[in-house]
Amino acid sequence: MATCFAWLLAGAAWAQDPAVVLRFSHVVAPDTPKGLAALRFKSLVQLRSQGRIRVDVYPNSTLYGDREEMEAIQLGAVDMLAPSLSKFGRIGFPEFEIFSLPYLFDDQAAIHRITQGPIGQRLLEGLTRLRLVGLGYLDNGFKQMSAHKPLREPEDFVGLSMRVQPSRVLAAQMRALGAHPVSLAFRETRLALAKGVVDGTENPVSNFWTQGMNQVQSDLTLTHHGYVGYAVVVHQRFWEHLALNDRALIRSALNDALAYGAQIAQTQNDQALAALRQAGTTRIHSINAAQRARLKAAVQPAYAELRAAIGGDLLDAAVQAAQSPLVAY
Repeated sequence: MATCFAWLLAGAAWAQDPAVVLRFSHVVAPDTPKGLAALRFKSLVQLRSQGRIRVDVYPNSTLYGDREEMEAIQLGAVDMLAPSLSKFGRIGFPEFEIFSLPYLFDDQAAIHRITQGPIGQRLLEGLTRLRLVGLGYLDNGFKQMSAHKPLREPEDFVGLSMRVQPSRVLAAQMRALGAHPVSLAFRETRLALAKGVVDGTENPVSNFWTQGMNQVQSDLTLTHHGYVGYAVVVHQRFWEHLALNDRALIRSALNDALAYGAQIAQTQNDQALAALRQAGTTRIHSINAAQRARLKAAVQPAYAELRAAIGGDLLDAAVQAAQSPLVAY
């Protein structure tokens, strides 16, 4: 009876209104790596705070979309976001566009040498200029190119309209390939593809599959050219109003959720690719080493454009760190 009474007391405590409610908005489906990491974070916070802190997750742009979410968090209209790293360029942090450079990273280890090293920490700390607190990075794997034909060579892109996130680097990448970059919100992309407003786009396979882009794109080329990752940020006012022990609890839960997200990102992309092959709606193509080298050479103007925006020191350090685990900045 004593045990039952203790469980009843615990259940009553969890049923009470939480002392802290954290609103976490994102723009992708719940079953993507970011969506699953957000749900894991929610459950860990609930468990470790015994219901005293509640995380309300708003997926699929139900609260704010691509264009609105950065302004929303700066205004304090939402507490936590995990925006793609390319979005920070348009709010005054062009150095985050390092992560958008095509063919900078060969594998996840190269990415983590930056996100988990001095360069990644420096970038997060710089966000305080706009009253944001950077808490960590989340992986979503590598992007692939899709269109109505294979995209194996630079000349295959010529004349195509290609949807990109708002980013000078991604726009420069497409222009260097002879394509026309079109900036569109993520939630608008599938409809734009279906209506022929754009010819193609770039996405991790998990996003391509969960958004049903295979129904409106006949060809997917596994170019493995660019990284998609996110920075998890909170509004500074929200963070500073938390008790120190609550900050520690949220950081701990988030770190565990981000590690979980990193583990499942490749699995999710592999499963999505298998589902695409089984669906048979989209032809899937690979590129060889020579084609990859030609594509990498073609997109070098994107590096020059970013160098002009952020200077050479940080860019060179990032390139070195991506290539060697021995380099620190």
